[in-house]
Amino acid sequence: MNRIGNTASSPHAHRPADTAARDAGLLLIRLTVGLLMAGHGSQKLFGLFGGQGLTGTGKGFEALGYHPGKVFAVVGGLSELLGGLGLALGLLTPLAAAALIGVMINAMATVTWDHGLWDTEGGVEYGVVIAVVALGIAATGPGRLAVDRFFPWRHGGWAAAALALALAGVGAGITLSL
Repeated sequence: MNRIGNTASSPHAHRPADTAARDAGLLLIRLTVGLLMAGHGSQKLFGLFGGQGLTGTGKGFEALGYHPGKVFAVVGGLSELLGGLGLALGLLTPLAAAALIGVMINAMATVTWDHGLWDTEGGVEYGVVIAVVALGIAATGPGRLAVDRFFPWRHGGWAAAALALALAGVGAGITLSL
């Protein structure tokens, strides 16, 4: 409160315009990353957008040591497709984030880690960005322009971020150990 009892000038007060801009910004991030990841999964699963489809992707997974490759192509493709759509819609956000983080951990561990940081050298840059954005959305919550606005986890928080990271780590660990 200031000297005349008005809280509007408090640096911690949120104006409706601030909240609307925050929600619009979160929506923009969720739609961009989520739909691009859903498209990436569609490349693996259905051969859309110039992708190889299950047969070609399965062969690629086999070459990486995942057997049977087609099964792992389905798992990876569905993780990207459903995780991406969930993130875009703001639906089950911690689980959507976990799916994307988990698949990025696997991609970094098996494909890009040995190439350093930068994507120009085939490095982990892309995977790190996707994983951090997904974790950040789980931590902040998807905003009011999301399906999750009706659920208790709508505000994100440490628990939602920890859940996303733990599920991603367990899923990635299981996948990498098979």
